[in-house]
Amino acid sequence: MLIAFNKPFGVACKFSPEPGRKTLADYIDVRSVYPAGRLDWDSEGLMLLTDDGVLQARIAEPKRKMAKVYWAQVEGSPSQTALHQLRKGVSLGDFTTQPANANLIEEPQELWPRDPPIRYRAKIPTAWIELTLREGKNRQVRRMTAKVGFPTLRLIRAAIGKVRVEGLALGTWREIGPDAPWSG
Repeated sequence: MLIAFNKPFGVACKFSPEPGRKTLADYIDVRSVYPAGRLDWDSEGLMLLTDDGVLQARIAEPKRKMAKVYWAQVEGSPSQTALHQLRKGVSLGDFTTQPANANLIEEPQELWPRDPPIRYRAKIPTAWIELTLREGKNRQVRRMTAKVGFPTLRLIRAAIGKVRVEGLALGTWREIGPDAPWSG
Protein backbone atom coordinates (compact mmCIF):
# COMPACT_ATOMS: atom_id res chain seq x y z
CA MET A 1 0.00 0.00 0.00
CA LEU A 2 1.22 3.51 -0.88
CA ILE A 3 -0.50 6.61 0.48
CA ALA A 4 -0.10 10.25 -0.54
CA PHE A 5 -0.90 12.64 2.34
CA ASN A 6 -1.13 16.44 2.35
CA LYS A 7 0.41 17.27 5.73
CA PRO A 8 -0.73 20.45 7.46
CA PHE A 9 1.58 22.85 9.29
CA GLY A 10 2.28 21.78 12.88
CA VAL A 11 1.84 18.02 12.42
CA ALA A 12 4.59 15.66 13.63
CA CYS A 13 5.58 12.98 11.06
CA LYS A 14 4.91 10.02 13.29
CA PHE A 15 1.94 8.05 14.58
CA SER A 16 2.94 7.86 18.24
CA PRO A 17 1.46 10.55 20.48
CA GLU A 18 3.38 13.73 21.10
CA PRO A 19 2.02 15.95 23.88
CA GLY A 20 0.61 19.21 22.56
CA ARG A 21 1.06 18.30 18.87
CA LYS A 22 -1.01 16.62 16.22
CA THR A 23 0.51 13.55 14.60
CA LEU A 24 -0.20 11.45 11.53
CA ALA A 25 -2.62 9.39 13.65
CA ASP A 26 -4.94 12.43 13.78
CA TYR A 27 -5.36 12.21 9.98
CA ILE A 28 -4.59 8.69 8.76
CA ASP A 29 -6.55 5.74 10.10
CA VAL A 30 -4.30 3.11 8.48
CA ARG A 31 -1.86 1.92 11.13
CA SER A 32 0.24 -0.44 9.02
CA VAL A 33 1.95 2.36 7.05
CA TYR A 34 5.08 4.34 7.86
CA PRO A 35 6.44 7.61 6.46
CA ALA A 36 8.88 7.29 3.58
CA GLY A 37 10.95 10.30 4.51
CA ARG A 38 9.82 13.13 6.71
CA LEU A 39 8.66 16.70 6.65
CA ASP A 40 9.42 19.08 9.51
CA TRP A 41 6.48 20.02 11.74
CA ASP A 42 6.61 23.61 10.37
CA SER A 43 6.52 22.46 6.72
CA GLU A 44 3.46 21.42 4.75
CA GLY A 45 2.57 19.34 1.76
CA LEU A 46 3.15 15.95 0.23
CA MET A 47 4.26 12.96 2.24
CA LEU A 48 4.31 9.36 1.07
CA LEU A 49 3.59 6.52 3.48
CA THR A 50 3.79 2.79 2.81
CA ASP A 51 3.56 -0.62 4.46
CA ASP A 52 6.38 -1.93 2.22
CA GLY A 53 9.85 -1.57 3.77
CA VAL A 54 11.65 -1.94 0.43
CA LEU A 55 9.46 0.73 -1.16
CA GLN A 56 9.92 2.96 1.88
CA ALA A 57 13.72 2.76 1.44
CA ARG A 58 13.44 3.47 -2.32
CA ILE A 59 11.52 6.67 -1.62
CA ALA A 60 13.51 7.95 1.35
CA GLU A 61 17.04 6.82 0.55
CA PRO A 62 19.20 9.84 -0.40
CA LYS A 63 21.46 7.87 -2.74
CA ARG A 64 18.51 7.24 -5.08
CA LYS A 65 18.31 11.02 -5.68
CA MET A 66 14.56 11.09 -6.25
CA ALA A 67 13.42 14.56 -7.29
CA LYS A 68 11.44 16.45 -4.67
CA VAL A 69 9.77 19.74 -5.58
CA TYR A 70 9.26 22.45 -2.95
CA TRP A 71 7.42 25.75 -3.03
CA ALA A 72 9.09 28.25 -0.71
CA GLN A 73 7.50 31.59 0.12
CA VAL A 74 10.45 33.80 0.95
CA GLU A 75 10.91 37.19 2.51
CA GLY A 76 11.99 39.74 -0.09
CA SER A 77 12.32 39.57 -3.88
CA PRO A 78 15.09 37.14 -4.88
CA SER A 79 17.57 38.40 -7.43
CA GLN A 80 18.85 36.41 -10.39
CA THR A 81 22.17 36.20 -8.49
CA ALA A 82 20.43 34.48 -5.54
CA LEU A 83 18.63 32.07 -7.89
CA HIS A 84 21.93 31.30 -9.62
CA GLN A 85 23.53 30.50 -6.25
CA LEU A 86 20.68 28.08 -5.46
CA ARG A 87 21.09 26.47 -8.90
CA LYS A 88 24.83 25.87 -8.57
CA GLY A 89 24.81 24.72 -4.92
CA VAL A 90 25.13 26.59 -1.64
CA SER A 91 27.78 26.11 1.04
CA LEU A 92 25.95 25.72 4.34
CA GLY A 93 29.05 25.25 6.49
CA ASP A 94 28.60 21.56 7.29
CA PHE A 95 28.02 20.64 3.61
CA THR A 96 27.53 22.15 0.15
CA THR A 97 24.19 21.43 -1.48
CA GLN A 98 23.98 19.74 -4.84
CA PRO A 99 22.80 21.89 -7.73
CA ALA A 100 19.03 22.50 -7.64
CA ASN A 101 16.48 23.79 -10.09
CA ALA A 102 15.35 27.16 -8.72
CA ASN A 103 12.81 29.45 -10.35
CA LEU A 104 10.55 32.28 -9.28
CA ILE A 105 6.88 31.29 -9.61
CA GLU A 106 3.53 32.90 -8.98
CA GLU A 107 1.75 31.87 -5.78
CA PRO A 108 0.49 28.32 -6.47
CA GLN A 109 -3.13 28.28 -7.72
CA GLU A 110 -4.69 25.67 -5.42
CA LEU A 111 -2.88 26.84 -2.30
CA TRP A 112 -4.73 26.31 0.95
CA PRO A 113 -4.62 28.88 3.77
CA ARG A 114 -2.03 28.16 6.42
CA ASP A 115 -3.10 27.90 10.04
CA PRO A 116 -1.65 29.94 11.62
CA PRO A 117 -1.04 32.36 8.75
CA ILE A 118 2.46 33.66 8.15
CA ARG A 119 3.18 37.08 9.57
CA TYR A 120 2.29 39.80 7.08
CA ARG A 121 4.52 42.87 6.90
CA ALA A 122 3.33 45.61 4.55
CA LYS A 123 6.80 47.05 3.90
CA ILE A 124 8.50 43.73 3.10
CA PRO A 125 7.46 41.93 -0.08
CA THR A 126 7.39 38.16 -0.42
CA ALA A 127 7.98 35.90 -3.41
CA TRP A 128 7.61 32.21 -4.25
CA ILE A 129 10.48 30.02 -5.41
CA GLU A 130 10.06 26.51 -6.79
CA LEU A 131 13.06 24.37 -5.87
CA THR A 132 13.73 20.86 -7.13
CA LEU A 133 16.21 18.92 -5.02
CA ARG A 134 17.64 15.44 -5.34
CA GLU A 135 18.92 15.34 -1.78
CA GLY A 136 17.16 16.04 1.48
CA LYS A 137 19.22 17.10 4.43
CA ASN A 138 17.70 18.49 7.63
CA ARG A 139 16.00 21.87 7.01
CA GLN A 140 17.89 22.15 3.74
CA VAL A 141 15.52 24.41 1.78
CA ARG A 142 15.17 26.85 4.69
CA ARG A 143 18.94 26.94 5.15
CA MET A 144 19.55 27.44 1.42
CA THR A 145 17.15 30.36 0.98
CA ALA A 146 18.42 32.03 4.17
CA LYS A 147 22.04 31.65 3.04
CA VAL A 148 21.31 33.55 -0.20
CA GLY A 149 19.52 36.30 1.76
CA PHE A 150 15.86 35.34 1.44
CA PRO A 151 14.53 33.50 4.52
CA THR A 152 11.71 31.00 4.01
CA LEU A 153 8.41 32.02 5.56
CA ARG A 154 6.36 29.07 4.33
CA LEU A 155 7.53 25.76 2.89
CA ILE A 156 5.39 23.27 0.96
CA ARG A 157 6.54 20.02 -0.63
CA ALA A 158 4.69 19.93 -3.93
CA ALA A 159 5.94 16.66 -5.44
CA ILE A 160 7.97 13.50 -4.88
CA GLY A 161 8.88 11.94 -8.21
CA LYS A 162 5.72 12.14 -10.30
CA VAL A 163 3.34 12.19 -7.33
CA ARG A 164 2.02 15.72 -6.84
CA VAL A 165 0.08 17.40 -4.04
CA GLU A 166 -2.34 19.14 -6.40
CA GLY A 167 -5.89 17.90 -6.00
CA LEU A 168 -5.23 16.55 -2.51
CA ALA A 169 -6.99 18.67 0.11
CA LEU A 170 -5.05 19.69 3.20
CA GLY A 171 -5.13 16.98 5.87
CA THR A 172 -6.44 14.30 3.49
CA TRP A 173 -4.86 11.24 1.93
CA ARG A 174 -5.42 8.88 -0.97
CA GLU A 175 -4.03 5.51 -1.93
CA ILE A 176 -1.91 5.53 -5.10
CA GLY A 177 -0.31 2.89 -7.30
CA PRO A 178 3.00 1.59 -5.91
CA ASP A 179 5.02 2.44 -9.03
CA ALA A 180 3.74 6.02 -9.49
CA PRO A 181 6.76 7.80 -7.96
CA TRP A 182 9.32 5.93 -10.07
CA SER A 183 8.09 6.82 -13.55
CA GLY A 184 10.03 10.05 -13.82
